[in-house]
Amino acid sequence: MARLTAAIALLAAASGASAWSTQRTGMSMKAETESSRRDWFKKAATFAAGAAATAATAPAANAYVVPDLPYAFEALEPYIDAPTMKIHHDKHHATYVANINKATEGKDEVPILDLMENALDATPVRNSGGGHYNHAFFWTEMAPPDEAKKTKPSEQLQKLIDSSFGSIDEMKAEFEAKAAPGAVFGSGWVWVVVNQAGDKLSIVGTPNQDNPLMKGVLADGIAFPILGIDVWEHAYYLKYQNRRPEYVSNWWNVVNWDKVSENCAYVVENHAGVNVQG
Repeated sequence: MARLTAAIALLAAASGASAWSTQRTGMSMKAETESSRRDWFKKAATFAAGAAATAATAPAANAYVVPDLPYAFEALEPYIDAPTMKIHHDKHHATYVANINKATEGKDEVPILDLMENALDATPVRNSGGGHYNHAFFWTEMAPPDEAKKTKPSEQLQKLIDSSFGSIDEMKAEFEAKAAPGAVFGSGWVWVVVNQAGDKLSIVGTPNQDNPLMKGVLADGIAFPILGIDVWEHAYYLKYQNRRPEYVSNWWNVVNWDKVSENCAYVVENHAGVNVQG
């Protein structure tokens, strides 16, 4: 809208520049005729209509962006180091965003969540779109250790944990087993998900940048993540090298259970995936 207003202003300036220049030098100017005024308004209306149509139909460039972290790079120390966080966020996540923008150039802009269900139909969306969604989800479920330790599962989430796993300790043990190198071979993610009925939790691993929102990834159909961990080496290697189990075990110290509880409440109520920024 600002560009449209500016363009009209420029047209007005261009149309009237020669007529008004004599006044700037102190010379008198004849009154503008009714005919010239009508001509000007016709030109302005035509220009405005064309500009508005272009703005309405043209897809936005760089529709997706890397969201800012909700904490400083060093905030998750000593469990996740600042260099890892900076490279992970500013380089790896930024690459996924750049590539999904290239893959969707010229297409209508939609929230990244909306691309997930059918992502397996298009490799760039599966890899780069999945990478963007997964990382945007990941950043928000963590908090500095001194803040994270003050959070806890909501009553709703705790009941689902107890009914699905027996206890939070049993859930963590199963989660860590699913995140072990032998369980997720190579790169991937591990998730706590809510089923489509909204009454049970389970833990699943996905390869590469796949996630449980993608139709065809899980044998039982789509499920809705409320918690997830990145087990690609770029998420931990600078600090932990090949010690992925140590990284996963330490990661609980930065999990923000308030956010996980919020995710759970949203999923159970809406039977849909959690929206992310960016």
